[in-house]
Amino acid sequence: MVYPQIILKKGKDVSVFRKHPWIFSGAIHKTARGVSNGDIVEVLSAEGDYLATGHWQSGTSIAVRILTFNRCAIDSDFWTTSLGSAAGYRRAMGLPCSDTDAYRLIHGEGDGLPGLVIDVYNDIAVIQCHSAGMYKSSGDISDGLKKVLGGSLNTIYLRSRDTLPENPGKVADDSFLYGKKEETLMTENGVTFRINVVTGQKTGFFLDQRENRHLLSAFANGKTVLNCFCYTGGFSLYALKAGATYVESVDISQQAMTLLEENLSLNTYNGKHKSVCANVLHYLGDADTELYDIVVVDPPAFAKSLHKRHNAVQAYKRLNVLALKKVKSGGLLFTFSCSQVVGTQLFYDTIIAAGIESGRAVRVVRSLSQGPDHPVNLFHPEGHYLKGLVLFVE
Repeated sequence: MVYPQIILKKGKDVSVFRKHPWIFSGAIHKTARGVSNGDIVEVLSAEGDYLATGHWQSGTSIAVRILTFNRCAIDSDFWTTSLGSAAGYRRAMGLPCSDTDAYRLIHGEGDGLPGLVIDVYNDIAVIQCHSAGMYKSSGDISDGLKKVLGGSLNTIYLRSRDTLPENPGKVADDSFLYGKKEETLMTENGVTFRINVVTGQKTGFFLDQRENRHLLSAFANGKTVLNCFCYTGGFSLYALKAGATYVESVDISQQAMTLLEENLSLNTYNGKHKSVCANVLHYLGDADTELYDIVVVDPPAFAKSLHKRHNAVQAYKRLNVLALKKVKSGGLLFTFSCSQVVGTQLFYDTIIAAGIESGRAVRVVRSLSQGPDHPVNLFHPEGHYLKGLVLFVE
């Protein structure tokens, strides 16, 4: 198969030799005529040597997302092999297993497939594309999924309408590629959740916090817990299952709270639970609210671009000052940031500032990150996006 060629400027091939999966637009010297968004292209050095093959994307800073550093056809066999490799890695990580049937099968660059996310919820797989190339390849990807996961799948849903950078008018609609099932029950470490892959946030759930929710279980027995930005109740349900005596879940979305109540009904627990539909910052700032043994703060990304990073840092600081003040002496704060542009050190420094302003003495118990089914490519450190800290508050 002959693909259009992209020629780099002299000296701009260093990142490719370091196996970084992105080619930025400023590195390109010449582009073959007639190349369209989503086309498969070959990347050549200024001297004409083959470097890589990937998806072309104009109009964004990342011009080529690399699929392979070895010259080969990007055909149905390529997708089946790539998906099979990812599935093999998950099996090595123990996923799926008897008490967990939901996991991320493809995590973009972490699995060598930049621009592609695939989440599996029991018998439904959700394909999410972040590039035109992955969207154009979604049919082959769906076929590969059926081969790799076999009869375990009832439905494959393509959900990319809001994630394609070149889709401002929402031209590319979401669609069922196989089956028609919108909802399913998934199990995660023995906790049951109802998932709607059409209306839920992201692909339907936040799978990256699985290990951190499990860690919370180790501390929750006999404790009172406040779960801020609770969405459909992940941390809340884990805490209750682990024996928390009282859990309060706060989120501004009434739709999320409705799903939380349904998830509560699917599980057995002895503690008490209270749902609060409110703005978290306002709720934490209310002097009348009580103190808790454990407070969880897992907000949405406050910044998705560098020019919004300063405001995001200020928001994280303000939020964590309020959260620290709601922790009982001898209690814990689980705090997170999923903003990729707020790096690990910046997040840590922000929490230091919050600790100083709160006036509390604080120890770091543990640093947290995303689960192993959200792997970070060694050559693409940008893939580490979820940062978290468990803090002991005196």
